[in-house]
Amino acid sequence: MTAPTFTMPLATPVGRLVLESDGEVLIGIWLPGESSVPRSAGHDAPPVLKDTSTQLEEYFAGERTEFDVPMELDGTAFQKEVWAELSRIPYGETISYGVLARRVGRPKGPRAVGQANGKNPIPIIVPCHRVLASNGIGGYGGGLPMKRALLAVEGVRA
Repeated sequence: MTAPTFTMPLATPVGRLVLESDGEVLIGIWLPGESSVPRSAGHDAPPVLKDTSTQLEEYFAGERTEFDVPMELDGTAFQKEVWAELSRIPYGETISYGVLARRVGRPKGPRAVGQANGKNPIPIIVPCHRVLASNGIGGYGGGLPMKRALLAVEGVRA
């Protein structure tokens, strides 16, 4: 039997997000249009979701450049390494998939880091939108308009 999860919807300038927690830490942010959004266990949102909601609202208002919510990212060791590196990309800056691949010790693996990037369970806070293709903006789970909007929040034109 799996442990219950808690969810909380959040209306944002880029659409309705669904925040997910195990009750203690943030474990997911579901972007608009994602098909397998988990159902809540029917309880009040735990404090971590309320705090995440507040921090995301501040981010979209241009008042926050870093997040400090407790989170747990579930993935392979390689995915976690890529996600940790994503978290080091400063607000308002972008890098290419090739640079990201070099930073995680896989200089010939931009495609592999791109796939790990796409599996990021906590987008926005773990800023996968800050990674661009060498020949353009690249892809994004929430769609290119959302990626452009997130970059615009940070003052990046893409």
